[in-house]
Amino acid sequence: MIESGVIELPAPAKLNLFLHVVGRRADGYHELQTVFQFIDLADRVRIARRNDSLLRRTTAIPGVEEAEDLTVRAAQLLRDTSEIEAGANITLEKRIPAGGGLGGGSSDAASVLVGLDRLWGLAMGTDRLAVLGARLGADVPVFVRGLASWGEGVGERLVPITLEEPWYVLVMLPCAVSTADVFQASSLTRNTPRIRMNHLLRGESGTSEGRVRIERLLLSAGNDCEPVVRQMHPEVGEALDWLSRHARARMTGTGATVFAPFESREQAAEVAEKTPAPWRGLVARGLNQSPLLDATHRAAAQ
Repeated sequence: MIESGVIELPAPAKLNLFLHVVGRRADGYHELQTVFQFIDLADRVRIARRNDSLLRRTTAIPGVEEAEDLTVRAAQLLRDTSEIEAGANITLEKRIPAGGGLGGGSSDAASVLVGLDRLWGLAMGTDRLAVLGARLGADVPVFVRGLASWGEGVGERLVPITLEEPWYVLVMLPCAVSTADVFQASSLTRNTPRIRMNHLLRGESGTSEGRVRIERLLLSAGNDCEPVVRQMHPEVGEALDWLSRHARARMTGTGATVFAPFESREQAAEVAEKTPAPWRGLVARGLNQSPLLDATHRAAAQ
């Protein structure tokens, strides 16, 4: 929604349906293969135009200084790139837990890029915004583009795909996993054989509606970060083992959130209600198109 110099946008979470580490580059970054799908759990980002050139985050986030916040850095990067004199207040309503592998910070940054591009009248376009987003973090481009995708490289090379949209049970733990610590771990597998996208996504994986089966993806590929996170945070392993008794469970990203797909909301809700304390069970719908993309399409039509 955009009105009177203010724009409000969702910043949805994502799941990595699998995550393979297939190599390490000379610059230290890891080469990945993954599939991203959005879910209907989302932060809310509100951006208001200022009359000066200051960029301000109006919401305090524990442990994250304003200058280091990805949303402020995204605004600064967009302004520097476009070489305009403009300011904004950025307000976040956080619903996605930090350190949960759900991409909340990257999604917030993407929504700021998309929102300010419209609010400031830059018209940079999705491709340029996605390239800028990659400078902020590997997950930012998929949130800018807003489509479920096969991802390679550090996650920035994306091919849109059409997946089933099941109901997921998310089990959220009262711990935050450091992505940097996971990728620096000596025990992390870094040479998983590459999978050909066509091999994984065609044939048995396709439904009669042309959608890729989630169960097939979970059967065919895993998350190379899971063994490392199990060692660092045994409670993540306990949650995976518990959820696996109800359906095929996986950890998303570098954790700590674990998830499993179900055919109906009722089935998912029944399992979520059984989630042991102090874990938190939540039901979310898988989405092939991001709520951010939906919101920007509606705004463009106004």
